[in-house]
Amino acid sequence: MSDVTPFQDRAAGAIMGAFIGDALALGPHWYYDLDELRRDYGEWIDGYTDPRPGRYHAGLKAGQASQAGYILALTLRSLVECGGYDETDFCRRMDETLFAQIDGTPINGPGGYTSQSIRDAWHKRVEQGLPWGSIGGHADTTEAIERALAIAVRYAGDPGRLASACAGNTLLTQNDDTVVSMSVAFCAVLGQLVQGHKLDGALSDRLMALVKSGELPFHAVTTGKLQAPRAGEAEPSRAGRFASPDALLSPSYMASAAIDPDIRIEPAWKVSIVYGMPCAIYHQLPAAYYLAARFADDFESAVLHAVNGGGQNQARAILAGALAGAQVGLDAIPARFIDGLHDAPVLVALARRLAEQAGDGRDAGARSR
Repeated sequence: MSDVTPFQDRAAGAIMGAFIGDALALGPHWYYDLDELRRDYGEWIDGYTDPRPGRYHAGLKAGQASQAGYILALTLRSLVECGGYDETDFCRRMDETLFAQIDGTPINGPGGYTSQSIRDAWHKRVEQGLPWGSIGGHADTTEAIERALAIAVRYAGDPGRLASACAGNTLLTQNDDTVVSMSVAFCAVLGQLVQGHKLDGALSDRLMALVKSGELPFHAVTTGKLQAPRAGEAEPSRAGRFASPDALLSPSYMASAAIDPDIRIEPAWKVSIVYGMPCAIYHQLPAAYYLAARFADDFESAVLHAVNGGGQNQARAILAGALAGAQVGLDAIPARFIDGLHDAPVLVALARRLAEQAGDGRDAGARSR
């Protein structure tokens, strides 16, 4: 589309990359025994598959969304129809559409499975009648990122607003400070990629500059290049909401590892073994950053290696898909991934509309190349 700017193409690519990652892992989700995964799906999963009977998401069909994809679509519609992030509207949609269809048990609701943070929120909101803002729990997962990534895309050109909105949305269901910090950091990274900056060893320097300017709410006591503060120097005047900026430093370490010739993870799907297969955010983010940096120009390889690593491969594929999609843009995502995705025309249209609302980001990416 000639009237789509590079910024808008990257923005739409991030959204569709997340939807694709979610659907690709629907069938082979949560296999911790890799021999069992290969027995059921072969040596290499390269497309959408049906879930097996008796497993997670049983009864759904290849290309459909899990509940993570359902909630991402809900968030996307709220953003598009409101013209930006409206917490009241988001919460209303959660009450009226999602919470009305679940019962607080795991194997239930849209997508066939309800995650821990959403189950906890449902019990507090529906059974206990607590208001939004009082129902966040301690799940240490990436579930908030999996929806807030759409907010990050919407505000990719405004890091301060991105951080505020993504933190607020995360806190609705997860209130552990470390989880919130890592969630906001991922969203900040995604925003930078949508702007056109690279996921490389220099990205964390850019993020730290935003901390120093007060745009990202992370605490920092070091000087430039993480050097020690000078003797007698006062604490930074803009001490952030989060205890440290370490969540902003991780992406560049993973990116540096991905391009270092002396550090090889072969095949790349074994990143799940290196960083861990479980659901916790501290297992998921390093693997997603690594794959997105290693396959910066190859969406297919990034997302398929995420899927083939087993374990909580759905979260890994959503995150890697968003990062990879933001780097290559929607037009460079292989058509077969769009064609096989359930409701693809609707989702693409919504992603395009969100990208238009995000604007051209003053085409920040042009300045980085």
